[in-house]
Amino acid sequence: MATTEKTPAATPQTDPARGLIALPPTVARALVLVGALATIASTFMSWTYTDEFPGDLTYYGSPAGLQVLALVAGLLTVVYALTLWDIRGLRWLNPTGATQPVVLAAASAFAVAWFSAIAIAVDLKGLVALDPGAYIAAIGSLIAVLGTLALPKPGDTFKDYVTKPDHLPTATPLPAWGERLVITAATAVALIVFTYGIGVDPEASETFIGYLFLVVLGAWALLTAGLFDRFAELNARHKGFATSMAFLAAAIFPFVESDEHNANLGVNILVVATVALGLNIVVGLTGLLDLGYVAFLGVGAYAAALVSGSEFSRFSGVQFPFWAAMLTGMAASLVFGVLIGAPTLRLRGDYLAIVTLGFGEIFRIGVNNLDGSSGPNLTNGPNGISMIPDLDIFGFNFGASHAIGGITLGRFANYFLLMLVITGIVVVVFNRAADSRIGRSWIAIREDETAATAMGINGFRVKLIAFALGASLAGLAGTVSAHVGYSVNPAPYQFAGSVPPNSAFLLAAVVLGGMGTVNGPILGATLLYLLPEKLGFLKEYQLFAFGIALVILMRFRPEGIIANRRRQLEFHESDDTVHIPEQGLPDSTVGVTKAGA
Repeated sequence: MATTEKTPAATPQTDPARGLIALPPTVARALVLVGALATIASTFMSWTYTDEFPGDLTYYGSPAGLQVLALVAGLLTVVYALTLWDIRGLRWLNPTGATQPVVLAAASAFAVAWFSAIAIAVDLKGLVALDPGAYIAAIGSLIAVLGTLALPKPGDTFKDYVTKPDHLPTATPLPAWGERLVITAATAVALIVFTYGIGVDPEASETFIGYLFLVVLGAWALLTAGLFDRFAELNARHKGFATSMAFLAAAIFPFVESDEHNANLGVNILVVATVALGLNIVVGLTGLLDLGYVAFLGVGAYAAALVSGSEFSRFSGVQFPFWAAMLTGMAASLVFGVLIGAPTLRLRGDYLAIVTLGFGEIFRIGVNNLDGSSGPNLTNGPNGISMIPDLDIFGFNFGASHAIGGITLGRFANYFLLMLVITGIVVVVFNRAADSRIGRSWIAIREDETAATAMGINGFRVKLIAFALGASLAGLAGTVSAHVGYSVNPAPYQFAGSVPPNSAFLLAAVVLGGMGTVNGPILGATLLYLLPEKLGFLKEYQLFAFGIALVILMRFRPEGIIANRRRQLEFHESDDTVHIPEQGLPDSTVGVTKAGA
């Protein structure tokens, strides 16, 4: 006779409906809401008595600086707290009703509020510098965090609080115009967030740190809610429209940001991002570790400088039009890529890395010595080639200001728009190459060169094409960077140093952003260029900060911030279940079990 076993009743220790703090769910949700509202109210009060603290937090009724960030974090917490009440119209923000996004949203408010209070006390020498608004913000955000700890636990470990649920319900279909509207709105929000961050005064490091707390934890909350997965699905269905909106948003940037210094930052970010995309072909798609890649950027920059018409150029009487200078820089880098790659690409792994590192140092030492005394007079040695004239394309002088639609675009804004066009070209080349037959050969070489060769792929030829294409794209960026900086000199073209871009910087951008992706190197270059600029106290510890960031990344997200799906499976094949959203498909349809990985 069959017997049935009774399921034991859940105990307080194992009941998933209980939180870390024993409170009724209704009370827990109310605490989160009250704490968030108190945080919002505090931003309309004075946080300190003096305007010596960055942002001037002395006014009532007018949030500024860190107060604005706390206000946004508080609003985000309120919205996600309301999703737990199953309010109609908000459910799409938290489709599974998960606790994780509420916890992370409250954590963002807590981090901004408490960091602000501590920074005020430290900078102004004591707690006496804090006004009532700062105390209310700290207490309110703490109440919200305690309320989230009383919500039903998503799991038994800390990791469960910061990861999204395994299964995301299928989204309600929207008409095509509605999906495009969502993409447009998300792009507009991204532009606002980026413009705010790049517009923070470099002297106001406290404000930028608060901005980082909000962006990281807020984006993490959206990730655990599943919104990034759903947005990825929309992008996959409207890939052309999404890409066009991204470039349109970037083109709008110089019109909404009038500071020329920030426009200069934008140009440098695009230059580094373009070079990183070229390196991504070599490292991300083909799996070749190149530690001297910045030399190809230098080759393109010097080639363009020599034919720019500069009076310090060895060929001062020669001035090519931009298109010819651009082709010259690309051709020079291509030739160097082939010359270096042909004898070295039969090596693998560490041996190839050492040879490419040596090439980078040879280039830097070579241009230092080509000064007419240590060697032939070609590059003017350590002084470099200066006074490179601004570009003039079809009568449009990039060195002069131009009024467009009542908005004046300065010199760096002009170069930003030019570099944006070049970045777009490089993105198209990268995508086409990655999706082509040669791109699939690159990936096969990266996965297992021996197996790929056995299947008939000419490994040497395929790697040489990747090396040459990556080098030519770096040379293309170098032609613009030479004109933007007015001069070229050997200082930046080394493996590591405090002056970006260097080879370590470029490699870090690719690894941090996500190898094998388009958006990854662009995001990595943006972060690595922007953070040292806005956090002045990191200048002496830049390499140390890079190292710490990469160690943390390798531990918790080895595939990079923006993951390539194939590499994400490789890095997480030991997980019990890996859920990776497939383009156009719900997450639940592509779950990969450990046995199937």
